[in-house]
Amino acid sequence: MRRTILVILAALVAVIALGSAVIATGGDSSTVTRPRLERSLTTTFTNLYVTTAHLRGRDITAASLNAQAMCDKAGAENKDIGPGGDWNCLMSWTDPEVPMPPEGYGKFELNVHSNDCYTAGGPSKLTGFLTMTDTQGRVVTNPLFEFDGCFDADSDNTPTGVVYPSLLAVASTVVTPDSNGNASLQVTCGSGDQGCSGTIAVAAGDTNLGTMPIDLAEESTTTVPLPGKVPTSASEITFTVHARTGFGPLSPVTLPVQAP
Repeated sequence: MRRTILVILAALVAVIALGSAVIATGGDSSTVTRPRLERSLTTTFTNLYVTTAHLRGRDITAASLNAQAMCDKAGAENKDIGPGGDWNCLMSWTDPEVPMPPEGYGKFELNVHSNDCYTAGGPSKLTGFLTMTDTQGRVVTNPLFEFDGCFDADSDNTPTGVVYPSLLAVASTVVTPDSNGNASLQVTCGSGDQGCSGTIAVAAGDTNLGTMPIDLAEESTTTVPLPGKVPTSASEITFTVHARTGFGPLSPVTLPVQAP
């Protein structure tokens, strides 16, 4: 009886191992890939943008829009392949009435399904809100607010070569020093290429508190200690970002000092 139980257990272990192997390799063989998603999203977005422009009485063509996209799945440590709700795509386009932000793109969040279809939602400051008013004065659904798309599983899978820098941002809203004057700053690095690195110069008024290095992978957050103690008389701290990779704030960021 004991031998029979051992045989059964060995068989179960083999089945579980085989299943794990299938799961581990299944993503690598998925038809959902970065190049296919980038091409499909660009095409779908362009068609909807032209439609939306016409609803507003504007004459925009696909060629003049020149939309391009870079997609990433779950950060730098993961392969850009397979379905999931963790796809982010950065997209730029040309519209004189809708200038791109300083970093040069807008971020779209995608939920991609195993049937090669997806749902995309973009930044409302660039694509608009749920409803809009057409040329007839009617309130209609904005086609760009959230949209669906699909791609052919056998479509072109060669890299598009489109890349954008990650956006380095100061996430803290206040500086809270402890009783010894020590404080920290939270920074984030968004989706993009090569992450965020560089330095941040820190000052309290005319007092230079030093410089701190920054080196983050894309889609990550970290908290770094300030290089110098915050003076007890300081009411605000100014941070000046010097980005080496990634795109940092063009102007210094000033935060109020808050008592612990």
